[in-house]
Amino acid sequence: MKELKLNTPCIIEGRVLEEETALHMRSGSLRVFATPAMVAKMEQAACGVLESFLEDGETTVGTAMDIQHLAPTPVGGRYSVRAEITAVNGREITFHVSASDEAGEIGNGTHKRFLVYAEKFQDKANKRGQ
Repeated sequence: MKELKLNTPCIIEGRVLEEETALHMRSGSLRVFATPAMVAKMEQAACGVLESFLEDGETTVGTAMDIQHLAPTPVGGRYSVRAEITAVNGREITFHVSASDEAGEIGNGTHKRFLVYAEKFQDKANKRGQ
């Protein structure tokens, strides 16, 4: 992996789709941006930060997520999700993640990813499934 720089950001923007609602994902009963969907966007943003730093054969896997979902966003509402590197400890990378909509902050927290070698990691996973 190339040398990582602290505070390197990635921002993902979009509109809440029906399939991203708590009702659709069965994580609740309302047509609002589901916590699992918000978390997935946070992971996508963290992966986006790392894209230009990874060498051939390298990837990262999520190892921890500690977030708060603070406010609802309706279907069609615009959101912005941001991830930025706050710490690097060997192959462990820590991110501050946050999400907002047009009315303000909707979520924030910490996410950790670990650098792995894709083929070796996939082989290990496949062996667990045998």
